[in-house]
Amino acid sequence: MDNIDRRVAVLGIARMADALSNSFLIVVLPLFVASGTVGHAAFGLTEAMVTGLILSVFGLFNSSLQPFAGRLSDRLGKRKAFILFGLGVLAICNFSFSLAESYLALLAIRAVQGVTVAITITASIALVNEYSVAGQRGENMGIFNSFRMIGFGSGPLLAGIVLASGPYTLPIAGGLEINGFNAAFYLAALAALISVGLVTLFVQDPEEIQPNRERIAIAVRATRPDRWLDPIFTLGLASFTMAAGISVLSTIEPQINERLGQGPTMFGLQFAAFIGANALFQPLTGRFSDRFGRRTFILIGMALLVPTTFVQGLIADSWLLVAARFAQGISGALVFAPALALAGDLTTKGHSGAQMAVLTMSFGFGIAAGPLSSGILIEWGYVAPFAFGAVMAAVGWALVYTQVDEPSATDTAERASPGPTMRSTAARSSESD
Repeated sequence: MDNIDRRVAVLGIARMADALSNSFLIVVLPLFVASGTVGHAAFGLTEAMVTGLILSVFGLFNSSLQPFAGRLSDRLGKRKAFILFGLGVLAICNFSFSLAESYLALLAIRAVQGVTVAITITASIALVNEYSVAGQRGENMGIFNSFRMIGFGSGPLLAGIVLASGPYTLPIAGGLEINGFNAAFYLAALAALISVGLVTLFVQDPEEIQPNRERIAIAVRATRPDRWLDPIFTLGLASFTMAAGISVLSTIEPQINERLGQGPTMFGLQFAAFIGANALFQPLTGRFSDRFGRRTFILIGMALLVPTTFVQGLIADSWLLVAARFAQGISGALVFAPALALAGDLTTKGHSGAQMAVLTMSFGFGIAAGPLSSGILIEWGYVAPFAFGAVMAAVGWALVYTQVDEPSATDTAERASPGPTMRSTAARSSESD
């Protein structure tokens, strides 16, 4: 990993900050609402429903706005400014939770937070793509995404420690006392501010990337007569199916704990096993995909997700579920970095923001669809959610196998320059813009 660009590592740390903030708040906000610190104007909804709305509005705004945020960063050609703006507003939002006094205020802050993270994600991954040459793109994407997984996985654990250890007495103003909730919000804000400083010091926009005023270049249909779907769009669909399959676990924690006779601590370990394996193996799989090709790794990973997901519905031992989740994490790592790298290979110059957003948006919607589906399917039996996840992985494998090819050097060169391929894609997409 000696060839990894330091700027990629800094962008990964910045991505880790917003992932940590989000997963941090998944633990903190439900307890904050239940504490009675905030209230007012519940609009006839139960506390549980209000909590669900506050948590889910982030994903709605984040995933929905990513293509638009990516397109805007393409138009202006200012990735760094977008990242700094997003992280700066994220810090303000994290701090603002400590000032909120109503459910409506929490909902509004969470919505703005979703917008800012959409801006940060699309500009960051476009910049990683533009920093990377084809022979290093997989490893760079693996490093970048590994930091994100570390942030997402460590957030809940860190949040639990901060809440359990409060209140805190600071050696200022005669011993200022802050409760655990405010301490959590302040730490989340501090993480975003540290990322602002790192990006300011170590990240610059590539000189060759100029503002792109063309219409958004996102295609659905393939230009090749023997294919139906555009390869980037297909990779987005595969990302959706993968995310939906790997996220079915979170909603059915009570049923899992009852079946295995375990407590929440063991469930937390099972949940973290996937994240740990994914973060550990992504840089390796990304690096190997640089040498041996992206498509093969994606297909192997999607194929392995089928049994590693389905078997979780059959396991009756807690530690075996940990092992299955770890294996599922390795399988996911075979898909994550190579898929991002392959999409990066296929993007047209100046359109990285909009085109790479297809994958990040799809993954976000998949993460939302998986828990929703498992909550419905558990009524059909314990195995049903895991069978659904396995089927989704199989669908993703079929899409990649039939619609995506490993690009040749000529294909990559054509995508990298504003030639006929780029113009035809832009023109086709402008018809529906």
